[in-house]
Amino acid sequence: MKSYTTDYVIVGAGTAGCVLANRLTEDPNVKVILVEAGERDRHPFIHVPAGFVRLLDHPTVTWRYRTRADAETSGRAILFPRGRGLGGSSAINGLLYVRPFAEDIDSWEQSGARGWTFGNCLPFYRRSETWTEGNSPQRGTHGPIQVSRVENPPEICGAVVQAAQKGRSRVSG
Repeated sequence: MKSYTTDYVIVGAGTAGCVLANRLTEDPNVKVILVEAGERDRHPFIHVPAGFVRLLDHPTVTWRYRTRADAETSGRAILFPRGRGLGGSSAINGLLYVRPFAEDIDSWEQSGARGWTFGNCLPFYRRSETWTEGNSPQRGTHGPIQVSRVENPPEICGAVVQAAQKGRSRVSG
């Protein structure tokens, strides 16, 4: 068996693993092994925009995760699509890029993780993304992850936001 010398081993070739491997290998002296349990994105539905619906519980391109059935879901286990393969969940269009709230990251430092503040993390978020809506102090413009707003969200999204806002005003008012 052939042996390899490496500087880093990254487990998981989803979006984060691929971005990290790419960043590390910008230095030609750094050797990285990227390990992925799944296969390349060969399934035809991966390359058809509406095909993602058929992939959400596919036995070879997802992990087929489900939540635990409990009383809050009327005894149902809810599908939790996670991609298995090169590209991870982004390959099955099951990925939404969502940053934590600044307050959540700041709470990490308050819990003892020194240096883990939103202000300290922001440059790394900015470096990893390309915000499609132009320059912004909160968003990057030259990173490997394309980030955009959801275009034409379903009407129910607006109704959910309005309900949340009403609930917030009742709690704080």
